[in-house]
Amino acid sequence: MNDMKTMLQHGLQQMNIDLTVPQQLQLLAFVELLKKWNSTYNLTALRNDQDVISHHILDSLTLLPYIEHARGLIDVGSGGGMPGIPVAIARPDLPVALLDANSKKTSFLQQAVIELGLSNVQVITARVEAMVGEQFDVITSRAFAELNDFVTITKQLMAKGGYWAAMKGVYPYEEIERLPENVELVQVDKLSVPHLDAERHMVLVRKKDHV
Repeated sequence: MNDMKTMLQHGLQQMNIDLTVPQQLQLLAFVELLKKWNSTYNLTALRNDQDVISHHILDSLTLLPYIEHARGLIDVGSGGGMPGIPVAIARPDLPVALLDANSKKTSFLQQAVIELGLSNVQVITARVEAMVGEQFDVITSRAFAELNDFVTITKQLMAKGGYWAAMKGVYPYEEIERLPENVELVQVDKLSVPHLDAERHMVLVRKKDHV
């Protein structure tokens, strides 16, 4: 646990993320929950504590600079809760929805929300295509679908003036080319994640009639 705590602290420092000690302890508690429920719910292929910190916690927190002014966020295809739960811990003021069609995964998410005391999080078990009525100004996902599919099947959830923040690995040249005509690419940033030796990119997209 001490090694994980030190690694988390160093990672947060490198990323210029200032979290309180209770928030850091919540993140570490979330890692323990992931490990505890993993065999039952198949939440992550990672078994090494350090890998979970880098690939799941720190990687998820790369979203923070892109949601500074967000009023509501939905994590589509949340799975084991990444990036939604680490973000919700870091931003207790931000309403976060975790959406997944797999009821086993959402059972875990609900349990994590209760045990971590995350009053700003709602868990939704549904296919994204069936979601109507709610809207969010940031729609995010991590390795959920190709950009074209991601944008197309979530467009009814987009609030006016909102944007998609897709977390990707290597630069998605071909996916960007296949984006639908009614959206525009805002920016693609290469991300640096401490202790993670793999490419990461943040892709921001918005509707052309966003004004």
